[in-house]
Amino acid sequence: MTVTDPLDTALAGGVAGPAALRPLLDVALEALRLGAYRRGGPLPAGTPTELASAVAATFGPDLLPERGTGARTALATLATGLTAGTADPADPHCAGHLHCPPLAVAVAAEVVAAALNPSLDSWDQGPSATALEPQVIEALAGLVGYRPGASAGVLTSGGTESNLMGLLLARDAAVLATAGAPAATVGLGSVGSRLRYFCSEVAHFSVRRNAALLGLGEEAVVPVPVDHAYTMDPVALAERMAATVRAGGVPAAVVATAGTTDFGSIDPLHPIADAAARHRCWLHVDAAYGGGALFSDRLAGLLDGLHRADSVALDLHKLGWQPIAAGVFLTADAATLAPLSQRVAYLNPVDDEAAGYPSLLGHSLRTTRRVDAFKLAVTFQALGRVGLGALVDRVHELARHAAARIRADPHLELAAEPVLSTVVFRYRAGPTSSRVNAGLRRRLLTEGTAVVGRTEVGDAVWLKLTLLNPHAAPADVDALLDLVVRAGAAQQAAVSTAVPGPRSGDIPEEAPR
Repeated sequence: MTVTDPLDTALAGGVAGPAALRPLLDVALEALRLGAYRRGGPLPAGTPTELASAVAATFGPDLLPERGTGARTALATLATGLTAGTADPADPHCAGHLHCPPLAVAVAAEVVAAALNPSLDSWDQGPSATALEPQVIEALAGLVGYRPGASAGVLTSGGTESNLMGLLLARDAAVLATAGAPAATVGLGSVGSRLRYFCSEVAHFSVRRNAALLGLGEEAVVPVPVDHAYTMDPVALAERMAATVRAGGVPAAVVATAGTTDFGSIDPLHPIADAAARHRCWLHVDAAYGGGALFSDRLAGLLDGLHRADSVALDLHKLGWQPIAAGVFLTADAATLAPLSQRVAYLNPVDDEAAGYPSLLGHSLRTTRRVDAFKLAVTFQALGRVGLGALVDRVHELARHAAARIRADPHLELAAEPVLSTVVFRYRAGPTSSRVNAGLRRRLLTEGTAVVGRTEVGDAVWLKLTLLNPHAAPADVDALLDLVVRAGAAQQAAVSTAVPGPRSGDIPEEAPR
């Protein structure tokens, strides 16, 4: 293609950048409108194979052609196709995951950040961004209850990275205390095989994955039983920690969960903090989901004791309504970030820092980093804590309404009362309950009428609503549950027709705790 349209190679930044962006943003916004109209629901109808074929047809057989089609055409065609083929969390019937519909103001802030494209690995790549992120961290640390001026943190890609950072710092603190030498310098040595992490049996899978990444192995994670509300049993935690010490192990960290993915359960933080303190080990709280409750006057008390954690993971792309990614890692003591410290001549030379040029390089596992703090700052200024808290309260009320509606419907069964904004339930189908619930969810996906989550309680399949749309109404939840009941009846009939009566492969029905 011979370039004839200046927009094809225009830059987004500089004085001329806004003039180049404006017509392309108009193209993008129209593509979003048209794609949503074509989709006509929470996700496109069809099987995964059919939808993959549609994407391939839209994007063409050669995604990197010798000659391009031009900026306007490429953006219009591909943005329309992406929108038409996506799952849209802004649709009230898209309620399967901790996948929020982002606020328009936060998305607009993302456009600004993307156009400027600062990087936080050195001051001279983003002076204002380097000054802004610590301010956002300070605001969130204050919300958690950390002492002003003592804490530190960083924006991350999400809870998995934040949990990795917490476990890494805990590992290194345990090695230093036990072996007297920093793991970052000398490695884990013989201590590594003795280190143990403790978390509830319903904690996020990233705890096990991160233990493996950190060289300890998944078997270094000691699961702790939960009670009827799916929260960690502090007595069982104390017993397992004591047994570990008797066996020669070293408790490196306790990972408490403030908002489990399925039930939204929040572990009892004070007694867990007491247990960690008795063994002088690190306490990390995975509040990726439940941390948003801190904005709410009504729900903030659920996280009482969070300030006692050595580190905390938050995700503002859940109960914060931010575009992905908006993860946050906080530590109560800035000095504990020392294992991440690096001196690189072209990024943070000693004389630059001595001259007053700050560096955030030693706060993160990553080098190049976007200014994800900007959209948070804009949202905080626009809504304030009270405004964000009102959004949290709305989705919490939606979950309470859904639970009441499920209890009142003889076709549905509620697993547990909602804590935050998730509701675990199932369609009643007797011995074939698991097959019917698994099938009805896929039926809704294929129809393109609803996105409902799936989980397991014991060995049985249950469904889950994750309600994160603060503009959804109770009537939207009622309509969604009506779709579940209709699909359940159709799926139960299909199962009964295909197999008259239970078969050996059926998963037995199991009641919740």
